[in-house]
Amino acid sequence: MPEASDLVLNPHKTLTYHICAGIVRGLARIFFRPTVVGADNIPLTGPVLIAPIHRSNVDFAFSLFISPRKIFFMAKDGVFHPAIVGALLIRLGAFPVNRNSADRESMRLSEEVLRRGQALLLFPEGTRKSGTSVEALHDGVVFIAARTGAKIVPVGIAGSERAMPVGAKIPRFTKIQIVVGKPIDPPANEGRVSRSQITEKTEELRQELEAVYAESRRRLGN
Repeated sequence: MPEASDLVLNPHKTLTYHICAGIVRGLARIFFRPTVVGADNIPLTGPVLIAPIHRSNVDFAFSLFISPRKIFFMAKDGVFHPAIVGALLIRLGAFPVNRNSADRESMRLSEEVLRRGQALLLFPEGTRKSGTSVEALHDGVVFIAARTGAKIVPVGIAGSERAMPVGAKIPRFTKIQIVVGKPIDPPANEGRVSRSQITEKTEELRQELEAVYAESRRRLGN
């Protein structure tokens, strides 16, 4: 597997990045015809954590439509094989995470991306969920935001569960609606952030994520 640290050392949009992103963006337009509302809510500079709803394996692709910034993201370590696929994913901004263990390296890379003033996509629900409600979130997104000072931007994606539901191997043609919410400030970080602050801010994120998800479904007519 290519070294995951390559992505941190190279924040620029290389030729390989443009080619890979162009292919993914083109396929997404053909299959999903994505429409975006609120893209200007994503800051153009400084550390930002983009926190979308997660209903499908294709959700990561829509990061290419919501900001001109290069957006880094985690992906399951299994998808980095064979090596050529891993090399392309790394250059597209991905880095591996092992969901079956406490993966400190992926957490370290997440924080390093943000400390370098870049944009990072993390799914606050963790794994893919189903349905219209947003249940309790993992607190990792807020924890990382607190440690790095990154703003958190909730993103609702309507239609992706129908586009490629759990178990599907090939995406279906369907319309996707994306709604980007207002940035949420990280917990105040004057010294150590308390567990109660993390919990409170995580609940705020959950409510905002539920709101943008509902708005994306409303706009899609769901």
